[in-house]
Amino acid sequence: MMTVTAPQQESTAPATLEGAFMLHQLYAVDWKAWSRASTKEQKAIRSQASKKLKALFAPAERDEAGGCFRILGHKGDLMLVFLRQTPEELLDCERVAGALDLMDFLEPTWSYLSVVELSLHGAAERHAARLEKSGLKPGTTEFEAAAEELLAQERSAMQARLYPQLPDKRYICFYPMNKRRGELKNWFMLSNRERAQMMVSHGKIGRRFAGKVTQIISSSVGLDDYDWGVDLFSDDAVAFKKLIYEMRFDEVSAVFAEFGTFVLGVRTTPGELLSEGRKAKG
Repeated sequence: MMTVTAPQQESTAPATLEGAFMLHQLYAVDWKAWSRASTKEQKAIRSQASKKLKALFAPAERDEAGGCFRILGHKGDLMLVFLRQTPEELLDCERVAGALDLMDFLEPTWSYLSVVELSLHGAAERHAARLEKSGLKPGTTEFEAAAEELLAQERSAMQARLYPQLPDKRYICFYPMNKRRGELKNWFMLSNRERAQMMVSHGKIGRRFAGKVTQIISSSVGLDDYDWGVDLFSDDAVAFKKLIYEMRFDEVSAVFAEFGTFVLGVRTTPGELLSEGRKAKG
């Protein structure tokens, strides 16, 4: 049961809702080995990959999703993205993908594990104030049960965001990030009110790009090297630059954000994997 406390000024973790587990896998292609395969062999390998990956990216009667992308730059050539309800199901995705004949020509270069997260900055405080106003006393069984019910209502209303399909956009931008926790600037030592107020301002920038950029925010605290993973989707790659550039001038990013590696990809279909030939390097 998630505990909701009364409004306070101290620094406590905001309430969060968790959804699908998310796995990003990057691979480099051994283009020399691939070029040595006959046209018939290449066709058979792509056909098998198309059939198996399509089933993984859009499993029947399930909400989980996935997709594949061609990657620009030296960080990799291909990226597979999977979303599932449990880590065990992601392991099944890895097992099926790893058994593809295509994998004889791929070398893993990076992976990232996270879980889709919606942070309820200020929600716990709002719920607590509402319940206290109704006469319930914080710390009682009745208060906690009512608070959990309010959070359950929010969770139900946000199912589509917690278990998303990958947006049908041409480009993806993925990057991990931390909130700074240094000696002078420490996001996690700010009061709940301070963090909530800054996130409201931060969110206004994102809303200006509504319709142009769609995002999926996932938490990797305790799961991978950074605290969060960010997936952005758009039909205009320049929109990523404009959005992130504007956010750099917001206090949340300018003072408290630390960014990891950025990856830009172009959506492709399983049947088109490696059909474009060797990626130019230079």
